[in-house]
Amino acid sequence: MPCFSLTSLLLVAEEAAAAAETAESTGLLNMDRLPLLGVAVFFVVAVVFWISVARSGGEINVREIAGLKAIEEAVGRATEMGRSVLFVPGIQDVSEIQTIAGITVLSKVAKTAAEYDAKVEVPVARTLVMVTARETVQEAFLAAGRPDAYNEDLIYYVTDEQFGYVAYLSGMMVREKPAACIYMGCFYAESLILAETGNSIGAIQVAGTAMPAQLPFFVAACDYTLIGEEFYAASAYLSESPAELGSLKGQDLAKVLAFGLIGLGALLATATQFVPSLQGAFDFFTGTLLG
Repeated sequence: MPCFSLTSLLLVAEEAAAAAETAESTGLLNMDRLPLLGVAVFFVVAVVFWISVARSGGEINVREIAGLKAIEEAVGRATEMGRSVLFVPGIQDVSEIQTIAGITVLSKVAKTAAEYDAKVEVPVARTLVMVTARETVQEAFLAAGRPDAYNEDLIYYVTDEQFGYVAYLSGMMVREKPAACIYMGCFYAESLILAETGNSIGAIQVAGTAMPAQLPFFVAACDYTLIGEEFYAASAYLSESPAELGSLKGQDLAKVLAFGLIGLGALLATATQFVPSLQGAFDFFTGTLLG
């Protein structure tokens, strides 16, 4: 048995040496990229550190997001006018991260509506989104102490077809005239149609998406717009979960470092044109951190 174990170890060592030689020859172990590994480690450590700070009771300040603060105003207005709140979670399935972010905002909208005794209508373009939205709204009403006010019939599936869905929404908005229209999720060409229709009926409109091509339409036609990172930060802002707040803080620090490195690289590139002796430093910097 000892002989067998020794033989096995020798075979494993031989295979490991061969694998290392192959990795080195194929560039898998590029020691010049170690600084990049250091940056990645910094990202991870920053996130873990701030999560631990948040869990231990440390205060983490998050900038107020005007669009999310306007939700209470929008729901309050709907209650005063005796009209409904329309929530559109985009046109993609739950596999899309923007849809998940939109469902998080829906939880806040539903809880506020339950407290104000307002009606929230959520027509969706995907069946799985309908199921998720129903569970989310039901939990929100339960948390608000109004489980009896929950009506799952107000959260329903329309169609997967893009313009069939937006045609239904536009017609419903013109007929029922909701006091507030909230669009949170992944949108494409339908964004302009929805925003313009909501604007024409005089509804308070709050939108949020990470689709750069659709943001101009929301900004032009809606009262408040969550742009890109604000939309993703909404989850941490609304939930006040230590894990999410700490993660958000850590990611912000990582972004600051990334911007700093990019700025330093730009300065080195410019300085190299005037001081050729800096070319070596520039090559090292771009080959390790920016390469």
